[in-house]
Amino acid sequence: MTARTLPAKKNQTGIRGVIRELLMNKHLYLMMLPTVIWFVIFCYFPLYGITLAFKKYDFALGIAGSPFVGFENFKFLFAYDGIGRVFFNTIYLNVLFILSTTVISVVLAIMFSEIKNKTFKRVTQSIAILPHFVSWAVVSLVLQAFVGTTGLLNQAFKALGMSRVSFYNEPELWPWIFVVLRIWQGCGFGTVTYIAAITGFDTSMYEAARVDGATRFQQIRHITLPLLKPTIVILTIMSVGNIFRGDFGMIYAMVRDTAKLLPTTDVIDTFVYRALRQMNNLGMSTATSLFQSVVGCILVVSVNALAKKLDPDTALF
Repeated sequence: MTARTLPAKKNQTGIRGVIRELLMNKHLYLMMLPTVIWFVIFCYFPLYGITLAFKKYDFALGIAGSPFVGFENFKFLFAYDGIGRVFFNTIYLNVLFILSTTVISVVLAIMFSEIKNKTFKRVTQSIAILPHFVSWAVVSLVLQAFVGTTGLLNQAFKALGMSRVSFYNEPELWPWIFVVLRIWQGCGFGTVTYIAAITGFDTSMYEAARVDGATRFQQIRHITLPLLKPTIVILTIMSVGNIFRGDFGMIYAMVRDTAKLLPTTDVIDTFVYRALRQMNNLGMSTATSLFQSVVGCILVVSVNALAKKLDPDTALF
């Protein structure tokens, strides 16, 4: 007698298929449930507020009852005389931040990966990551102690017979001060992703390179950096999406409303904050945020398409 084979059970579709899938993997879906609820409450439900960009918000009427004004809120943003300078400052500072933090983070990640002493490696990594958790309000006080009129730098200049520098009256210095602060605050934390990528590299390639007589620098140049390229490109693409968003927490904490520094430090977010305080126009601030999001999405798609064309392996999607 030949053994009878049972016909394979067809995959169920529709509502029954969904219910069957939920029951079969209920523990996995229960673990995922808190994250789904968080995203629904804090990411998807607030999307209704985007309608404020096209309305003149009245606190008494609420979002639904406020009158529709079309693109008037967007017109206010682009009608401001100094909006070109604000846009330039936002893009310029973000380009400096992306370039500087990417380069320094990659260099630090490679340096950490080359350290053989595990205890020393953990200590140095912890020290490098620690600034990420320091509040910008605290940093602003420390910075004032360094670059203020009677700060440490000016006292050092005086001791060396040099004239004092009034940092809070020199707007051209602040883009570079921001770059230094961003490197100090973000590069250590930014190494985490690169270190994780380096840890996953095939060690046999390095062993083969050592057998062939390659130095550590040659191994880094011809193995580590090429293998890190996809990670660097992907993280850069993600950073480009925020190129129209100024780091409000850092910039406003450092300079606040200092009028003399606005020519080089005023970005979209600080401009909107001042306008919101003066006119209490929530519609204009929402329109600006929507504009930033749309431009960021377009930039991410465009840069990703360019990366995909040049090297498909480095594209985000």
